[in-house]
Amino acid sequence: MHRVTSYVLRRLVGAVPLLLGISVISFAILKAVPGGPLAAYEANPNITPEDIVRLERAFGLDQPFHVQYLTWFGRLLGGDWGHSYASSQPVLAMIGERLPNTLTLMGTVYVVTLLIAIPIGVATATRQYSRFDHLVTGGTFLAYSMPPFWLGLLLIILFGLQLRWLPLGGMTVPGATSFDLVDRLRHLVLPVTTLALFGTAHYVRYLRASMLETIGQDYLRTARAKGLGERIVILRHALRNASIPLVTVAALDLPELFVGALVTEQIFGWPGMGRLFWDAATRADYPVLMGILVVSATLVVLANLAADVLYAYLDPRIRFA
Repeated sequence: MHRVTSYVLRRLVGAVPLLLGISVISFAILKAVPGGPLAAYEANPNITPEDIVRLERAFGLDQPFHVQYLTWFGRLLGGDWGHSYASSQPVLAMIGERLPNTLTLMGTVYVVTLLIAIPIGVATATRQYSRFDHLVTGGTFLAYSMPPFWLGLLLIILFGLQLRWLPLGGMTVPGATSFDLVDRLRHLVLPVTTLALFGTAHYVRYLRASMLETIGQDYLRTARAKGLGERIVILRHALRNASIPLVTVAALDLPELFVGALVTEQIFGWPGMGRLFWDAATRADYPVLMGILVVSATLVVLANLAADVLYAYLDPRIRFA
């Protein structure tokens, strides 16, 4: 336990300069993008050049790059993530408003994907070259070939417009004043199906390949020779060791629980982090964009750390250095 704690602390300390570098690069890229947050004002004939100068001074955009960055970073450390240029709302409040919606959507997608992908991945590996295996393999390639935005639009046309079984988008029916679980689930069906279909195909391919490599190992033949049942051999021994590549992929997907799915949220009108990022990007709303980028970068680092710790649990041969 002491070794694990020491390893985690060292990784966290090492992540500080990494996150600092990411913030500097992200800040520089946003500043280099043509246009800027005042582009809309500059195109307005009623806004004078003097007004533009006053706005630049109010937003601090007239300062040198390093001054702007240090000002932003100092406020970030103090818990002030700035205010949106477009709405003047605090960035933390905007993220806090959208984050629960994204957690609802992406958390459901994550759970549904794993619950479907793991049994199918194991079943295809244990029935290699069977009709079921060929059917799943073809299905995964088909799912890969369908872009999520195209599939989402197809589902909206079929189940929302033609059959009218499900709502076209949003989180609730218009005018709803209280939480309705059934209504929320109905609104979740189409976006979850869109995202889970691609994720399931992704995970099934990884798990199948890893399981096929693991099933032929000597220790599994030894386990069978000791009289263990095939179900125990596969689920307790083979699956545990074959899960390491899946853990890597799932850990990299984990930050999506918090940053959302940009295209899918736009298509279905889901008010989450992905849609917030898109709205901020189209308006060059630097404080909101930097807030989301800091959250996503931090989560990527933590997800990779969690995956490394989980490796050692799944495979006792892995030790923390």
